[in-house]
Amino acid sequence: MRVYDSHVHCWRIGNPGHAWPDAAWPLLYRDFGPTDLQAAIAGTDIAGVVVVQSQPDGRDTDWLLERTADIALVSAVVGWVDLASAAASARISRLAQHPKLRGLRPMLQGMDAADWILQRELEPALQTMLKHGLRFDALIQPRHLPAIMELARRWPALPIVIDHGAKPNIAAGKIEPWRSQIAELGLFPNIWCKLSGLRTEQTLGAPAAQLEPYVRHLVETFQDRLMWGSDWPVLLHARDRYSDWLQTSIELRNAGWGEPGVVTCRCGVQVLRPGLRRCRGRCSGLSIVRPTIPVLSDAPRPDVGPPNRLIISSSRPTKGAGDVR
Repeated sequence: MRVYDSHVHCWRIGNPGHAWPDAAWPLLYRDFGPTDLQAAIAGTDIAGVVVVQSQPDGRDTDWLLERTADIALVSAVVGWVDLASAAASARISRLAQHPKLRGLRPMLQGMDAADWILQRELEPALQTMLKHGLRFDALIQPRHLPAIMELARRWPALPIVIDHGAKPNIAAGKIEPWRSQIAELGLFPNIWCKLSGLRTEQTLGAPAAQLEPYVRHLVETFQDRLMWGSDWPVLLHARDRYSDWLQTSIELRNAGWGEPGVVTCRCGVQVLRPGLRRCRGRCSGLSIVRPTIPVLSDAPRPDVGPPNRLIISSSRPTKGAGDVR
């Protein structure tokens, strides 16, 4: 099975603007570049990767674009721009001329205000992203989900990619209100999601089987708008190898989806046809839809196709200093 990886990072310790990881993250505190990535994916059938920024600094984006320009494995890059800057629109327009730039990630995870992205002052930058067909990568936590929902309402033509399944609180075994809000987000056709970064949301040493209800919900909700991502090399913090997370994802995807064609509303009453999004029973709730397209498949290359097909977009995660990205 050929797989496109929608989320990897490269960094060089000591580069201008580099803040994370630092020495407090011993497994990550070294340089990681394309050569290291090639070694990590050995033995897998990876067709291409999207490299995502890891630093809230434009110099990191410039370095990534320069470093990966001639590397065939790298299909796309997701960068960073200070969207609040008066120069943001001009900067976005310049970056958009690079053939590998596909999106921007403003690192919302590190923002104190959960609704920071809804400021009117940011609209010129978002409009410029839309003009150039760029994707908006959302590195977020569950507290940001209402704001992302409002962002999708305001900007229905802007492709939005949620990184790491919005980082549910798996370590605490908490699934609500994340589950309900993710189900609502799945109704927006301009929202995609990455199946990535979940192992680092667990307690260290926790079994991968703990992820099953979270993975199941993401697959059921987003179906063909769910992209697989390794979050390499951050996954090393969970003591996983690249191939470990790939195999875990395949196993969780295949485990326990029930009988084909049988779909039941979460109210437990109305049986629905596959693909139906709302219950026709009295609850009028969101349906649980059995996925019709696998998470891992021969997807189009990230550098071709219509701009709104985020499964082919390059989006990268944004992380705040000290945060797992």
